[in-house]
Amino acid sequence: MNNFLTRIFRRKIKVKKKIIIGRKDKANFPELGLKNLDIKMDTGAYTSAIHCRKIETIKKGEKEVLVFTLLDPSHSQYDEREFSTEKFCEKRIKNSFGSSENRFVIETDIRLFGKKYPIELSLSERGAMRFPILIGRRFLMGKFIVDSSKYDLSFKKAKAKNKIK
Repeated sequence: MNNFLTRIFRRKIKVKKKIIIGRKDKANFPELGLKNLDIKMDTGAYTSAIHCRKIETIKKGEKEVLVFTLLDPSHSQYDEREFSTEKFCEKRIKNSFGSSENRFVIETDIRLFGKKYPIELSLSERGAMRFPILIGRRFLMGKFIVDSSKYDLSFKKAKAKNKIK
């Protein structure tokens, strides 16, 4: 294609630049009060998941509310705090062994590379896993490219930015 056609083609189609993210990083979840929480990108998983110990639904007036506790007592950010939300649903999700199970899914925000993104997290028992949060393809698509040779790119960028200021 000649230069003229290339310039016109680029103007007509907005190319969204994707951010390179490593295989693991640290992220903030402002609505949950969690900072620098270890996350792992899992391109084999469609949905994202967070480790949760206690999950139950309760009635508050006419509304159903999901009440849950995040992380394990052994985790440095565990504080026994109960979270509650009306922004949840129940979905059938395949686990890492390939069998389907019903899980509660919450809507919250994640902060990576200085930007806040909405994310859906399924609540899952991940106590035996190294990372309390898995980030799946549904969140990554259209925003990020995973480079498995890199790690903590968002965290390092945030640290560098805070040192400069």
